[in-house]
Amino acid sequence: MSADFQGYEQDYGVLTADITNRIGKIPKLAGGESEEKKQMVMNVEKQLEEAKELLEQMDLEVREIPAQSRGMYSNRMRSYKQEMSKLEADFKRSRIAYSDEVRNELLGDDGNSSESQRAHLLDNTERLDRSSRRLEAGYQIAVETEQIGQNILENLNQDREKIQRARERLRETDTNLGKSSRILTGMLRRIIQNRLLVFVLGIIIVITIILAIYFSFRGH
Repeated sequence: MSADFQGYEQDYGVLTADITNRIGKIPKLAGGESEEKKQMVMNVEKQLEEAKELLEQMDLEVREIPAQSRGMYSNRMRSYKQEMSKLEADFKRSRIAYSDEVRNELLGDDGNSSESQRAHLLDNTERLDRSSRRLEAGYQIAVETEQIGQNILENLNQDREKIQRARERLRETDTNLGKSSRILTGMLRRIIQNRLLVFVLGIIIVITIILAIYFSFRGH
């Protein structure tokens, strides 16, 4: 793992801890429109963007790690991204949280109306939670799909390299076979030439013997 990744990881841990602390303070601030609360919300929004940028940098560093060692870091990145989704969901809930005084003003003192409105708010909150969970699940699927795609591309790249090496070996084999074929052809040519020479010499010797016998009998 590179030193850059470790640095990003440490910065991310410190940043998310501070975000969590601030998110917990937002509902306790007086009034939904107070300047202090607005400033706190703006600060958290900025920190969330910084955390996302850190995650992107960490993700790039993980992609540079060899495939055989990447699994553990991919799991850590998946955990960090889940943590980020949870922080964003907590932040959204904290922004709509009110103090008891503001909530009473909104709901009123009437018992039946108050209970109905409270139930309605709870129902909306549950819907938001379900939507957040569905978004988180969709994001998780997208991350896993991206990882699978990267693995497939890496496998295809490895297969392409193997095919290229096999082609190089075939070319070398063809070259060696060509050289061997030329050598064998030359040897065969020399063998044929030697046999023709022996055959011609044999004929000359036979003719010489016949002539010697002929002149021998003629002399007598």
